[in-house]
Amino acid sequence: MFDRVKLPESVKIVEVGPRDGLQNEKQLISLQAKIQLIDELALAGVKFIETGSFVSPKWVPQMADSAMVFKSLNRRAGVCYSALTPNLQGFAAALDAGVDEVAIFGSASESFSQKNINCSVAESLARFQPLVEQARLQGMQVRAYVSCVLGCPYEGDIAPTTVATLAKALFDMGCYEVSLGDTIGTGTPSKTAALLDAVLPLLSPDKIAVHFHDTFGQAIANILVALQYGISVIDSSVAGLGGCPYAKGAAGNVATEDVVYMLNGMNISTGIDLIKLCKAGDKIMQQLGRTTQSKAALAILSSIP
Repeated sequence: MFDRVKLPESVKIVEVGPRDGLQNEKQLISLQAKIQLIDELALAGVKFIETGSFVSPKWVPQMADSAMVFKSLNRRAGVCYSALTPNLQGFAAALDAGVDEVAIFGSASESFSQKNINCSVAESLARFQPLVEQARLQGMQVRAYVSCVLGCPYEGDIAPTTVATLAKALFDMGCYEVSLGDTIGTGTPSKTAALLDAVLPLLSPDKIAVHFHDTFGQAIANILVALQYGISVIDSSVAGLGGCPYAKGAAGNVATEDVVYMLNGMNISTGIDLIKLCKAGDKIMQQLGRTTQSKAALAILSSIP
């Protein structure tokens, strides 16, 4: 087993609710509601917000107004507003909209790669190379997502060594950080440990983020394991928004409120005001006509007069 390290003193929360969370919603959400959510997250102290994506509206109609979202933002100092960009066309649109950072997304599963981005894993890497090079020329950082790291809806378990090899390839390509995504939420603490045992000999903990969905209620436990391995970047979604349009039954991302509550209790700093965060999540869920998926938010909001 890879040697565990001292728990981090602070954690960077990558808030993915405005993109990864909302993209799975069937009901169209207004431009104003999206902008309000993003601004309230920033006012709560969230410093890294995945704000939209520049993909074909045919595949992800909820993100069709991402350019307008970026152009209408009330940008807060010190906040990074990022976007997902699958190809050079998306990258060009992101540049025009004024994004701060872009992300690319690949899969550790060949089947999922074909279903999600219509190409093999090797072809996806070849497709990303010119985008990363263009970003470098523009002085823009690129983040990478690897999906299905702890299981695939078509192939079942994925070998940790497969994930490790892909993560290293994306880092070597020029991505400054690689987010390991449990897309269908089937991971457990022991599987998370096995994954990190395979990845961390190739990439140091400061180059890795974790991205857990909570389908089987394991996300918080998996995050604790990642913290014990020295990982200090966690992707999460306000109110537990999300899912995956290409993975039937996958629940939303782990709720940011639950992650922040746990980290507060461990004396690990995030810089996020939990009360303001809960209120931001509650407001967007009211827009959707649903209750928050965050247990911490439910408890905290019920105690506020």
